[in-house]
Amino acid sequence: MEITRVFDVLTNLKNSSSKTDILNTKEPDSKGGKKWVSYSVADFAENVNYVSAGLLALGLQKNDVVAIMANNRPEWNFIDYGAQQVAMPTAPIFPTIGIEDLKFILNHCEAKIVFISDKSIYQKLVAMESDLPHLKFVFSLNKIEGVKHFSELIELGKKNLDQTKIDAIKAGVSENDLLTLLYTSGTTGHPKGVMISHKGLLSNVIAIKNLAPFAPNWKALSFLPLNHVYERVINTLYFYHGVSIYYAENFETIGDNCREIHPQMFVAVPRILERVLEKICAAGDKLTGFKKKIFDLSIRLAEKYELHSANGAWYELQRKICDVLVYSKWREAVGGKIVCIVSGGAALNPRIERVFSCAKLTLLQGYGLTETSVVIAVNHFGHDGIMFGTVGNVVDNVEVKIAEEDGEILMRGPSLMMGYYKNKEASEEAIDKDGWFHTGDVGVFIENKFLKITDRKKELFKTSAGKYISPVMLENKLKECKFIEQCMVIGEGQKFASAIIIPNTINYKEYCKLHNIEWQGNNEMLNGEELKKLINDHIKAMNKTLAPYEQLKRCQIIIGHWSVEGGEITPKLSLKRKVIKEKNKEVIGKIFVGEE
Repeated sequence: MEITRVFDVLTNLKNSSSKTDILNTKEPDSKGGKKWVSYSVADFAENVNYVSAGLLALGLQKNDVVAIMANNRPEWNFIDYGAQQVAMPTAPIFPTIGIEDLKFILNHCEAKIVFISDKSIYQKLVAMESDLPHLKFVFSLNKIEGVKHFSELIELGKKNLDQTKIDAIKAGVSENDLLTLLYTSGTTGHPKGVMISHKGLLSNVIAIKNLAPFAPNWKALSFLPLNHVYERVINTLYFYHGVSIYYAENFETIGDNCREIHPQMFVAVPRILERVLEKICAAGDKLTGFKKKIFDLSIRLAEKYELHSANGAWYELQRKICDVLVYSKWREAVGGKIVCIVSGGAALNPRIERVFSCAKLTLLQGYGLTETSVVIAVNHFGHDGIMFGTVGNVVDNVEVKIAEEDGEILMRGPSLMMGYYKNKEASEEAIDKDGWFHTGDVGVFIENKFLKITDRKKELFKTSAGKYISPVMLENKLKECKFIEQCMVIGEGQKFASAIIIPNTINYKEYCKLHNIEWQGNNEMLNGEELKKLINDHIKAMNKTLAPYEQLKRCQIIIGHWSVEGGEITPKLSLKRKVIKEKNKEVIGKIFVGEE
């Protein structure tokens, strides 16, 4: 069948597959533990129809906005597709969002109904109830006293199911109709509502359908928020190929869940992959004797890995030995059947690409924005489909050009947003008269084929000497040190660049244990000379690889943690630089006091 609307993917899946585990989640069992609960393709389609019927029975109409504030779970899809079928756009919202942004979004999109997952979200809604004139209904996916449960909507849908009416509404939905409103978690000002059409999202799914050698027997682990277009497009791609989706319990259980289900694929952001490598290296540090030597060799080899056996026969022989003794254990730690991992959302350190790929955990880096629904370019399986340090080839139905004046990446194509909701001025600023979307990223083409992101226009800053600094590049180099958890490079208008650094307490504790250093409390140890020396030694080695004006001086360790809840990072894990600067202005002020 022809697939032109996103819900057509479900219809096609129903016609072609009888899978019994298309959607899977962990739920409490009778013994006090948890078990995997599966939904078949038939269950999926049935529940979607019940949601459609339930929404109509509540009196909601075409173009009424359905908000979703919930963790990844099968019901998320039931609501999403159920709303789509009856021409109601969804507005997914990150559950961790602050009260002011939540109030703005619900009022801006005039959401009539919101689906929530837990009590903390409900308490936010209660606190602003009088300020939400459009909101009529709240349903919870978890049991919350005094709140209508999702099962009540399903029962309402069953009692009022009129398939003929639903089919008639579906038939009237165009590929150019609004599918969803995705509010960007911008680092300044109010969030902007990105309007994505059915055609926009679907065209991107079609463009990346050959990203990997998908097969109907594949399983995928999903843990990045469905509220973001990245995971949502990938989930739609899974449905397109009939891949079973298993939703991880949380970020901490990713490894356990992988070993339980043995997935062929998952997608991640660089920080998660960095943590995986940190854990691998921390485990290696505890080894002794022959095992330690083999582990160290495996890391050295992996850091130098090149595709297509380019390092020669002797390298490949050593790699085979390390594969049997070391790399195979890494693969077992993520289930033993991984075919590929896709990374997006932020710049990926090429070192991580090499290490994972050397261990036969093929890592595919891609690039895109919410406004481009999502993928602009991506590395992929196939002949010459991968180049480390790049975000791969531009996808087939997208045009990209590099602006001559400043190197900015410009994009146009069917996956481009319809514009910003109720914000014509911002839409016209982002998309020029020739239809080119200005990404705000700076890049170049390597070999006229592979796109490489070199900078973020808005994040570049100048020192007082007029030299441009790329903080993201320097931050990636800093985070190669296992004792650095988070960092931000600073120095705009100053004589030199510096950084504020949050140490990795877990890794430093392990180091102290191995070196018989007594742990005397976080505050004393993290401000101690030993940790400062370890981090400064890394910075000194790093500075030798940089131009003089890029070198970091007077870096300062600070105690704490940057989080979405604390307001220092976005749900996509991007730094809110202005917020961090404001919260640490005293420390930053001391760094730049006096002459250097």
